[in-house]
This record gives sequence, C-alpha cells and structure tokens, in this order.
Amino acid sequence: MSHEVESMAYAGNPPWHGLGVTVDSTVLPRNIQRAAGLDWEVEKVPLTYLLNGQDHESGHYALIRSSDGQFLDTVKSERWTPVQNSVAFEFFNDFVRAGDMTMEVAGSLSNGKRVFALAKLNNCFRLAISAADRTESYLLFTNPHLYGHSVDIRFTPIRVVCMNTLSLALGQKNNDYRISFNHSRGFVAEEARKLVSVAAGKLDAYKLRADLLASKRYTPDTLGRYYQQVFAPLVPPRTDQPPRSVALAHEVVETQPGREYAPGSWWNAFNAVTYLTDHKIGRSAATRLGTAWYGQGKMRKKRALDLAVEYAEAA
Repeated sequence: MSHEVESMAYAGNPPWHGLGVTVDSTVLPRNIQRAAGLDWEVEKVPLTYLLNGQDHESGHYALIRSSDGQFLDTVKSERWTPVQNSVAFEFFNDFVRAGDMTMEVAGSLSNGKRVFALAKLNNCFRLAISAADRTESYLLFTNPHLYGHSVDIRFTPIRVVCMNTLSLALGQKNNDYRISFNHSRGFVAEEARKLVSVAAGKLDAYKLRADLLASKRYTPDTLGRYYQQVFAPLVPPRTDQPPRSVALAHEVVETQPGREYAPGSWWNAFNAVTYLTDHKIGRSAATRLGTAWYGQGKMRKKRALDLAVEYAEAA
C-alpha cells in the first residue's frame, strides 16, 4: 500500500519532510485537525451485489469518507466501528490545555486510510558525553481507517540536530510495548490517558541505550557487518553486490548532522540508519514519511537500534 502524504499541517518550524501548511505553535488539537484537512467523518455503508436483477446483502461494508465519497476500505465484520478523527484529536485536549503537550504535526496518508497526530511532550534528554545532542519526546497517535488495523499510540523520540525519528510502542503486551485499540472494542480514552505516563519511563530507557551507544566505538569490521545485517534484503539478491543502502550508510556515518557529538561511536552508526531512512531512502518525501513510520523503514530502524546495542555491549 502506498504511504503517499495526502494532507498535512505543522506548528513551528517546518518538519523534516518539508510538507504541509503551517499553523500557530499554540494551536489546539481541533484547530490542527481542521488545518490538516481532517475534519471529515467515516461512514460504514453496507455493500450489496446485483444478482438476477435483485440487490443482495453481502455481509460486508464499505468505509467511505464523508467529505468526498472516497473509498477507504472493505470491512468484513458488523462489530467493526470506525473511530472518527475528532475522537483521536480530542484525546490530546486535556494534555494540551494543561501545558503537558503541544501539537506539532497532523496529517493524512494514503488518501485518508491512515490519519496521524504528533504531539510534543515536555521532557527530553541530552547525551551524557555531549549536552548539545538533544532528543525530544513525542507521542504519535495513529488512527487507521483500515480493516484489521488498530488505533495505536507510540512513543517517538526525535533527535533534534537531524530530526531523526524512532517509533517505540507504549504499554506491555506479549513482551511487546504498545497501546492499541481494535475497532471492535473501540477507543477507550481514559485507559489511554493512564498509560501516557509510561512515555517518561520509555524516554529514560532510551537515554540509557543512547549513552551506551555513544560510549562504545565501532571498528571497520563490526561496522560493515552491522550495516549488512540492518539492510539485509528480504529477498536474496541476484548478485554479490551489497545493497546500495549499505554504501550510503558508510558514506554518511561520519558526515551526517550531529556526527561531531560522538564520532566513531555506535550512536553515529545507528543514527546513520535513521537519517537515511527519514531523509534519503525512498522515492520522495511524500512517501518517505509513511514508510519511516509505518512500513519497512520503521522496522529497519527498530532492528538497527537492537543490533547497535548488541554490538556496543560486546565492544
């Protein structure tokens, strides 16, 4: 599925992808929703088929965008209920009004199939070996209008110097950290609000990993093996040549923004992967954002972090 950006709004400085319209930095959730063109609803319409001149119920439903009739997806369950965009943005209201968060970015991907909002929390960390290297804490709220996909809230640290992102889920379920709500159960705002406090602990845990990576140095051999593993193709290549991304990673590891804060370290090695994924790899900025947050890029960055920690611990 294409992750093309359909519409977007942002507060403050232009985001890393350079897309969208700007809004005031004190914007309320409902205002950024409107500015991003997300003030529409999703209707669940029964699908019928014509047989022998008569309409018959199929038992399936179409998800339709109310503003323009855009088809979003086919639903195969009567219990499946769409979560409206307004519900997603209302989740942030109390936090924003209390000064605990500010709305940063909101938008629509894949012709409305995936709606998101990114809010900045009032906590950050600075690298132990360099206070100039700062990472901010964000929450990424995703409301997919897609059958089989859940409403999802994730902790998303962003390294300020290069705007590199990383998607780490919240909560704990089956050894995976996440907060999610399937559409049969529905979105429970009170439950989600209670778990937002987990984000602070996640930031502390991420800082420990960042400081570890910054304190350990790679060698040419370990760096080469690391990038081969991170960018290993899902399908075996037809030649012995490494993926183009491996060569790009070697090129930017000590030239990327922020390379001066921990030169020669696994922090630089890891951030080369996030930098390439967020800013370089992909057809365009319009598709890069979606894959970096929801597609192969998201999984690549998570794998890169886990592998970098393994190499750093063994260094």
